[in-house]
Amino acid sequence: MKVVSISNQKGGSGKSTTAVNLSAYMALAGKRILLIDLDPQGSLTTHFGIDKKNLEKTMFDVILSQVDLKDVIMPTDTAGLYIAPTNNLLGRAEFELFNQEDRASVLESKITGLDYDYVIIDTPPNLYNLTLNALMASDIVMIPIDSTFYALEGLAELTELLDMIESELDHALVRRYLLTKYDSRTNLSKEVESKLRDLFGSAVFKTIIPTNIRLAVAPSYGKPIYAVDPESIGAQAYNKLAEEFLA
Repeated sequence: MKVVSISNQKGGSGKSTTAVNLSAYMALAGKRILLIDLDPQGSLTTHFGIDKKNLEKTMFDVILSQVDLKDVIMPTDTAGLYIAPTNNLLGRAEFELFNQEDRASVLESKITGLDYDYVIIDTPPNLYNLTLNALMASDIVMIPIDSTFYALEGLAELTELLDMIESELDHALVRRYLLTKYDSRTNLSKEVESKLRDLFGSAVFKTIIPTNIRLAVAPSYGKPIYAVDPESIGAQAYNKLAEEFLA
């Protein structure tokens, strides 16, 4: 089982969109996937049409009590794809974790022993305790970078955290970078791509996720993009990303 965190402290980078659609296409390819919604905003949970107000147990209970992860997991309409949902209560966990000695490894202990091909974790748009938990539980960190002026600005801070996790906590992660919201008509997108590939070389996925309105509206249907508009350029891109990732 491989665990993948999708992380970037910059909001709007395409974390949740990537988590949902990459996972869905991996499930369509025959893999057994667990999605963990570790973002208090609950974007993954909302994307699958789950009513956050009526959830009896969520990732909040998993992180801060003795609830097992398997007790909150729900199936989705995509065969082989499951989700551990959350709600806004999870935001409290950021503060309460400060008082725990094992605050960086709570999630890792909960994931141990699960039976999936891949666990995909959507993280908050910050570098606090929940994100640290996700990274410490992971083998791979996927960093979506939207093709905008500020795209690379916060990357140094995330890189410092990853370096610290490797040097001080003795936990090395494979780092992969994904260009999102790419507009091939603009010089800015091309400049961001060029700089990213110069910096990280083959660690940058060949697949690029384009700006696509169908990706933006898919959550309103409560479904991944393949079930909303499989012929859209956004759907084709995530299908290609899943193939590249699995390869």
